[in-house]
Amino acid sequence: MSSDQTASGKGRMLTGIAWAVLLLGLWLWGRDLTNGPSGNAAPTTGDVAAVGRPLLQVELPDAHEPVTGVRPGRLDVPSLGIKAPVSARGLDAGGAVDPPPYEQPREVGWYRNGTRPGASGVALFVGHVDTRSKPAVFYGLSSARPGEKIKITGADGTVTEFTVEDVQVFSRDKFDAKKVYGPREDGRAELRLITCGGTYDHNARSYTANVVVSAYLTGVTQAPAVAGAES
Repeated sequence: MSSDQTASGKGRMLTGIAWAVLLLGLWLWGRDLTNGPSGNAAPTTGDVAAVGRPLLQVELPDAHEPVTGVRPGRLDVPSLGIKAPVSARGLDAGGAVDPPPYEQPREVGWYRNGTRPGASGVALFVGHVDTRSKPAVFYGLSSARPGEKIKITGADGTVTEFTVEDVQVFSRDKFDAKKVYGPREDGRAELRLITCGGTYDHNARSYTANVVVSAYLTGVTQAPAVAGAES
């Protein structure tokens, strides 16, 4: 084997190791995300109804070509009434992606070491479903339906629009990190919104599942040019 082949093989091996480590951290995120502060009156989330009711077949638009991607500042899901600020999140001491603190239940977290919304790959967003006393930002997430829009406003004012293609519920004991976080189609710009689902297990002190909304890029509105800026 030549030195070039050896270097190439090492590169692929390191890439594979990095991907495996990332998936492990994301799996821990999906697992830990089901741990919540819900009290005795914790509500059942709407994914129970979603699972029992067939999703309407809708004609979905063509995918937009990936762009550079934006650093997200705001997330809007008009059909669900979600309007939320976005904060960049990293990994916690245990290697899992750190969600927004419970003291900020209306905030959505974006995995800052992953893909930026609009760029090729999967941009990951997470939010809580509830707190001890009230619903949180993604309480109604399981009610999302194919064809509905998700808008991400970047720090520079650029808006990337994604179209929901499906909503799935993954039980805690069958959480498939690669299926949840991996791309559906290579070369597309995709997005995932993730929260707790199922029912609250008081013995385990966690929810029984995760709700995962998958969407893909279908439109981009560039930020308006700044007056006086050089062309």
